[in-house]
Amino acid sequence: MPESYLNARSTTGTTTKAWDTCPSNGMCPICVYDCKNLCEISLSAFRGREVLYPQPVAFGKSTAGSNKDYVLDWSHFQIMVDVIGAKGIDADEDIAIFPNVNIETSVGGVPLKIPVLTAGLGSTQVAKSNWDGLGQGAAISGTIQVVGENVVGMDPTSEFDSKGKATHSDDLKYRVETYKEFWDGKYGDIVVQTNVEDQRLGVDVYALTQLGVDIIERKWGQGAKAIGGEVRIFDIERAKLLKNRGYIVIPDPEDRAIQEAYRRGTLRSFERHSRVGMPQQKSFVEDIEWLREQGAKKVFLKTGAYRPAVVAFTMKCASEAKIDALTFDGAGGGTGMSPVPMMQECSTPTVWLQAQVQKCIEILEQKNKHIPDIVMAGGFISETQIFKSIAMSNYGNGNGPHVKCIGMARAPITAVMKASYFTELSGSNELPAKFTKLYGNEPNQFFICSTELEERFGADYNKISPGAIGLYSYYYDRIGTGLKQLIAGVRKWDLKLLDRRDLASLTERATKVTGILPIEEFEHDLMESILLD
Repeated sequence: MPESYLNARSTTGTTTKAWDTCPSNGMCPICVYDCKNLCEISLSAFRGREVLYPQPVAFGKSTAGSNKDYVLDWSHFQIMVDVIGAKGIDADEDIAIFPNVNIETSVGGVPLKIPVLTAGLGSTQVAKSNWDGLGQGAAISGTIQVVGENVVGMDPTSEFDSKGKATHSDDLKYRVETYKEFWDGKYGDIVVQTNVEDQRLGVDVYALTQLGVDIIERKWGQGAKAIGGEVRIFDIERAKLLKNRGYIVIPDPEDRAIQEAYRRGTLRSFERHSRVGMPQQKSFVEDIEWLREQGAKKVFLKTGAYRPAVVAFTMKCASEAKIDALTFDGAGGGTGMSPVPMMQECSTPTVWLQAQVQKCIEILEQKNKHIPDIVMAGGFISETQIFKSIAMSNYGNGNGPHVKCIGMARAPITAVMKASYFTELSGSNELPAKFTKLYGNEPNQFFICSTELEERFGADYNKISPGAIGLYSYYYDRIGTGLKQLIAGVRKWDLKLLDRRDLASLTERATKVTGILPIEEFEHDLMESILLD
């Protein structure tokens, strides 16, 4: 993407007056005194650091992501379909149909009905506001829901003992119970993620011993924001509470000048930051051993898209500690308040990141080292992207795909938010006319899976939130069905049979980065042998 977008972004709500902005910095070729447009520079003159973040007024009701063209993405690979034979099923025309494709998988020993999980959604308001849909939706879809970081520390109801360790949290308790109410006890599970702040507050032990949680996910840094997790606080008293609990709060809510600015309305919100930690191999391995002693049946790790040396360090630590599952999150999105410049310009894009992870796996395999199940995340929204990532991770050596599933965050939040909002519009007869003409004006009409779920849950169906129905429709019905069709298209009837031979590169860069053969060389040698045999 050219830098012409640098001075006007939809994420910050900024615009320029001129249409022909400078390609190197996005400024108008001529900037005039009486222009009323607010570009990045002019808005920064009024609001300073606020312009680093997605529109503050939308915080809690939005997610944000990069719109930078990373030059290489999943569209640079083509799925190579087949018509001969059938693998993983009897080669019978009446049996080898796409609905019979098995897309179940297992991550860290946890069975999943679909090869996606909802990644860590923690203390940011958009996750809290949509939790019923997220938690219930993941449970009825048969997949994992990760409760993200800082939930206990941000909860005003949280209680702590004399050593500062958590003994109660209404919010975390509610999130766990919301998932478990509709969990079948077999597919999926609830996972509690813990960062540096959570470890200091003893959230891991509280979740394991008081809430019946079996899986803890440690977190290193942030996916799109390597400086730590942020949320926006609009109440000064809550900002003071969080500062007293040990968080970094900017600006200082106890400073008199800041208090006066807040009273006047000049300052309208505060930033709460969490620390990223300083991981070391020895202490990390000891920490994982300690977690298991506390009752953790499985331990996961999530990290961001850092430089290649950090990818190798992470894989080494995860292998040494025998982590059950490891999530790598590529550039560049956020579920709350990631700094826009960091989402755009920092971290490794997902395809490159997966190539680095796979290189590490090759080296570890040669040494017969433990390799955790891999979860890739970073901008995934469709079954085609999911197919390609999983297929790319299988070298056909009998170990199957190393990427067991895909982690998603912004997409499931979008599904939940849209389902909830349109249900609200239905109740007030404000649905768009085009929508009602196509799909009806009642939830039991426009939710295509409503009848199926009513049959499955009976009277309990009324307890399922509209957001959860929306997430199920997106996860299980759309992505699940789409994956089955694609997998049947390569004449395979089991997810674990996907491999690199099901893909071809469309660009030289795609081949160079991943080693996937270019389409012009794909099976080129077989064509002549088939014709001359």
